[in-house]
Amino acid sequence: MKSQQPQQRPPSPTSQPIHTLIFCFLVFGFGMAIGTTLVNSFPNNRYFSFSIGPRTTTRIQSSASSTIAPPLPPPPAASPMESHHNPASSCVHHMEDEELLWRASMVPRVRKYPFKLVPKIAFMFLTKGPLPLSPLWEKFFHGYEGRYSIYVHPHPSYNQSFPKNSVFHGRRIPSKEVKWGEFSMLEAERRLLASALLDFSNQRFVLLSESCIPLYNFSTVYSYLINSDRTYVEAYDLPGPVGRGRYSPRMKRHIALSQWRKGSQWFQMDRRLAIEVVSDGKYINLFRRFCKNSCYGDEHYLPTLVSIGFWGRNSNRSLTWVDWSRGGPHPATFGRAQVSVELLERLRSSRTCEYNGRRSNVCFLFARKFSPESLNRLLAVAPKLMKFS
Repeated sequence: MKSQQPQQRPPSPTSQPIHTLIFCFLVFGFGMAIGTTLVNSFPNNRYFSFSIGPRTTTRIQSSASSTIAPPLPPPPAASPMESHHNPASSCVHHMEDEELLWRASMVPRVRKYPFKLVPKIAFMFLTKGPLPLSPLWEKFFHGYEGRYSIYVHPHPSYNQSFPKNSVFHGRRIPSKEVKWGEFSMLEAERRLLASALLDFSNQRFVLLSESCIPLYNFSTVYSYLINSDRTYVEAYDLPGPVGRGRYSPRMKRHIALSQWRKGSQWFQMDRRLAIEVVSDGKYINLFRRFCKNSCYGDEHYLPTLVSIGFWGRNSNRSLTWVDWSRGGPHPATFGRAQVSVELLERLRSSRTCEYNGRRSNVCFLFARKFSPESLNRLLAVAPKLMKFS
């Protein structure tokens, strides 16, 4: 009789996973030791790096090139909704012209606004310093908050400010020196446009000076501009030394003499054209290079640009009345003695024009030049005539 061999106990169902876990832990520890040794051996190797911690930036560098793409510009401090919809955030910034124009040229591809947009008019004052006629403008704007934005570009050395209860308080944009008749005038106009474009609610843009006055009350001006289907940039072909005589043949590759135009500096345009103006790099650089000395680019740049590329929607007139009848390099200035109801009535209805396909006797909304001494007389006459609220 064969003696029975003792039966072997089957392995415990939990012993195999424990062995596997111990084995994996040993392999992992061995691999970590090797990896740490390699990293410490090659601390400056650009092809092999290892770090533990939060990842802040990622830079990819090719072994064939040492060029690194520049970082993206920082996002605005406020939320996109606030920075584009809040008019105060559009004025105070620390951007140089290049970044300002770049930001202003952006167009959203989604047409529907994520907020209720109330169209506003941007009133852009290009001044030497003070605004002596501001009390008249205060009456003009009174009661229409939320329908307008104000931007003031004075000489950078001008350091006076408006009181907090003024519509002009805090509306000064970062400015640079502007010299009459020089290219810096065009740069200032584009700087104003770009600053105003940062507020998406601004749909119309009006360039004014410290000697401009309104000819109608705010509701009339607002309705006229917001409901208009045209832009208002004056452009005409003028033979002679102060017209075609200012053209430089060095522009002929891009601007022919037959395309050279002259017109009023004081424009009124919609958002679509304003974006084109601040986005332009071709024609503005031609004027920067070749329109110097007695060229007076502020009288030719916009008229030429609009006539070449954006003529279909242009009315070919300015809404700012100016008296050039006396001749000379500057228009007539009206002082206290010249201001009267008859003068203002004549400026308001001295001609007829076309507005949205119909004849109209409202052809000018603003007028210049009025001296600081005319203020008291204007305050006595204009509010009642224009029916300011």
